[in-house]
Amino acid sequence: MQVSLIILAAGQGTRMASDLPKVLHRLGAAPLLHHAMAAGQSLDPERIVVVTGHGAEAVAKAAHAFDDSALIAHQAEQSGTAHAVLQAESAMAGAGGNAIVLYGDTPFVRAETLQAMVEARERHAVVVLGFDAADPGRYGRLIAQGDSLERIVEYKDATDEERAITLCNSGVICADAATLFRLCHAVGNTNAAGEYYLTDIVALARAEGLSAGLVLCDEAETMGINTRAELAAAEAAFQRRARLDAMENGVTLTAPDTVFFALDTTIGRDTIIGPNVVFGPRVTIESEAEIKAFCHLEGCHISRGADVGPFARLRPGAELAEGVHVGNFVEIKNAILDEGVKVGHLSYIGDADVGEFTNIGAGTVTCNYDGVMKHRTRIGKRAFIGSDTMLVAPVTVGDGALTASGSVITENVPAEAVAMGRARQVNKPGLATKLFDRLRAIKAGKKDA
Repeated sequence: MQVSLIILAAGQGTRMASDLPKVLHRLGAAPLLHHAMAAGQSLDPERIVVVTGHGAEAVAKAAHAFDDSALIAHQAEQSGTAHAVLQAESAMAGAGGNAIVLYGDTPFVRAETLQAMVEARERHAVVVLGFDAADPGRYGRLIAQGDSLERIVEYKDATDEERAITLCNSGVICADAATLFRLCHAVGNTNAAGEYYLTDIVALARAEGLSAGLVLCDEAETMGINTRAELAAAEAAFQRRARLDAMENGVTLTAPDTVFFALDTTIGRDTIIGPNVVFGPRVTIESEAEIKAFCHLEGCHISRGADVGPFARLRPGAELAEGVHVGNFVEIKNAILDEGVKVGHLSYIGDADVGEFTNIGAGTVTCNYDGVMKHRTRIGKRAFIGSDTMLVAPVTVGDGALTASGSVITENVPAEAVAMGRARQVNKPGLATKLFDRLRAIKAGKKDA
């Protein structure tokens, strides 16, 4: 059956002590919102509706960065979760099948759990995701018999006996879309907080003779983020899971606790990741590559058998073909390095195309920025770029060409040519001694003064 997602992302998160909307704080180098969207996306949803509130424009921009087809609804006044769901009603017009309500600040709900909720919908009109809490705290309590849910009681409204229950509400709900909105319209706000609780739809459904069901998950999946301390704890939990997933999928981590992944990091089997490697967003690494210690990678693609580092930085747009070598203190940005290219050390290659089996000498820089615009450098196949070459873009170096060390290349270099762009060396015999003597005399005079 078709499924749509309604993701509630309107909260300000005052306990974060931040001007940034809570759902935009980063976990695994991605906004919290993206984690919720990623979990739901595994269901191939018909629609994704994100309900914004505080910082609506920024939240909508982040939602579209993940999925440009996401629909946006706005909750101008935060009056509870049922009220928030109703703001998505017009965006959901005509949507068939089920709707799952997720939360933008609850990043760890697994795709398998959501699938279990969809399957439970075949037996129940409304399905709630619950968990057994080690410390129930102020969570809403679930009153259930087996997988049949009788009602949900918010902590503020619970009796002492009900507060002793450890079966708690995650807030995630699955129901037929039309039923969900009909029940939400019937929700009142006669409670301690004066809010329209989404959880009230369970009692309303049962009053109509509809069944309510319960799916249980591990408590870790329900972790919500409300403070900086909780965000740090969530980051640690995310990284533990990401490291284990990588190793289970055939990736070697030589010092797992020092490697930091992003939400969308993809690594092929038999790749080796050294210590203190940090992944930013949008990194894909194919099989049998090696990333040595202290590298930072973001927005790049590394092909089979390539090796990077140590102490290298790959920035967005870096494309490394098979067998490419990028060495220590090398930075690559918006550049395509074809098969077998070597950039061994201390170089910056930006806005460039480098042909197969070309060697880039130490200290080479593609001078790509003129202060206003970026320009591209093109280097052909099997070329040799001498150490300390400055390639002033736009410039082209042909196949099999060579640049002399220390050259500043400002004109195109034909294929198989040698280019030298440096001042002629002049030697002045004996002049060094005279200069040093003069400088020492000046220094001595200053000390005597």
